[in-house]
Amino acid sequence: MKPTRILVADDHEVVRRGVRALIEAEAGWQVCGEALTGREAVDKAKQLAPDVVILDIGMPELNGLDAARQIRREAPTTEILILTMHESEQLIREVLTAGARGYVLKSDAGRDLVTAVHALVQRKPFFASAAAQVVLDAYLKEAQGGADQTTSSLTMRQREIIQLLAEGKTNKEVATILHISVKTAETHRTNIMRKLDLHSLSDLVRYAIRNRIVEP
Repeated sequence: MKPTRILVADDHEVVRRGVRALIEAEAGWQVCGEALTGREAVDKAKQLAPDVVILDIGMPELNGLDAARQIRREAPTTEILILTMHESEQLIREVLTAGARGYVLKSDAGRDLVTAVHALVQRKPFFASAAAQVVLDAYLKEAQGGADQTTSSLTMRQREIIQLLAEGKTNKEVATILHISVKTAETHRTNIMRKLDLHSLSDLVRYAIRNRIVEP
């Protein structure tokens, strides 16, 4: 029987060690890789094709939600579990929209993480109790024809660039990370500022924090 292969992505070493310990205590499970940034998580998901990716939301270069969107596209058979300190209705909706089918609070990881991974391996969703209530409420609203349609006008590339700029990267650094020309990076930046009606880098940083593209 093939082992269950799990990729752990979190920029905090203590969290990665704790998650690894929980995983390796389970028979037939193995950590096939670790990632410190969202971008590295996407790359390793493509390379390693893990059964499950455990993603922190607040990672540098590419946040966990946008990493989840890219992993769903690049490795569609990989299940995604979001591990986060945060709990809000908006965040849970964004997790669902990003294509993750598991959501566990870091404070509850000792109790829920193993159960969540077991569920995802069986292609079943797992959401912590508060998240489960949001999922149910959303289902009931949709059944009544009253679901809220929260959509973003930003492309995935624009979200990537917003995060990098909000983290203090220069146009040249953005170009290097995304493998594009400096001119293209500058054009993206100009288009983003115009599209969002932002007038300064501080406006962009506030937008990124408010929309959970980066953490304060």
